[in-house]
Amino acid sequence: MPESRVARPRRFLVCEPRFFAVRYAINPWMRPDRPVDVSLARRQWLSLVDAYRRHGHTVETVEPLPALPDMVFAANAAVVVDGRVFGSRFHAPERRPESVPYAAWFKAHGFDVQHPESVCEGEGDLVPAGRWILAGTGFRTTPEAHREAQEFFGVPVIGLTLVDPYFYHLDTALFVLDEENVAYYPEAFSPGSREVLERLYPDAVLATREDAMAFGLNSVSDGRHVFISPGATALADRLAGRGYVPVPVDLSEFHKAGGGIKCCTQEIRS
Repeated sequence: MPESRVARPRRFLVCEPRFFAVRYAINPWMRPDRPVDVSLARRQWLSLVDAYRRHGHTVETVEPLPALPDMVFAANAAVVVDGRVFGSRFHAPERRPESVPYAAWFKAHGFDVQHPESVCEGEGDLVPAGRWILAGTGFRTTPEAHREAQEFFGVPVIGLTLVDPYFYHLDTALFVLDEENVAYYPEAFSPGSREVLERLYPDAVLATREDAMAFGLNSVSDGRHVFISPGATALADRLAGRGYVPVPVDLSEFHKAGGGIKCCTQEIRS
């Protein structure tokens, strides 16, 4: 019998895709010549918010700004651990202004914000995983930012090198299932990083490239329910076999910008 899983209520911060567009190309998914259906994107985003709330989670919003089409990808704005906020310093000049409204939101809600000195793209590459933080590098966030985060949080930070440009952020190649386990796509990582993951998570749920390319690893888990792309069918079956409950949410319009469920979701860990 699959193991019984327990959900834990979460607090999420999201941003409405009112001004979502693909105006530039900073990853292989982005093609400015391919139109975005903003109405469809908004309906899909609302379905994600509704799914979170139906499963008992708190969802708060930050106001979008018209000059920032990628502001909908809230995960990249910061990482929050024990109520401490480590902000962002984006690699792409086009996204750097996003740090300001997100930092203002956190400050308005009683949080102090630490601004990184090195390139750091929030939960895109810094993934809290129980006793440590898994930290991606290779395309965006730098190893120097990993060291900054460790000094700030006082939590061990484990660096992982990404090697496939389609998985430019760690949260496109791996997500945390619960305090003890993760799901990931091995080929997104360097050989040494794969060995590290095998040592840390011998019982991890492994994804195929097909599921990874369907944004199946850009998922959010509350410990029981996994909010996942409906295109990642094999991964959903594997998760169900381990006792998790897949909750399919279609965010396919956001795939045009290289984002999905987790990209749109900042978790506030107090």
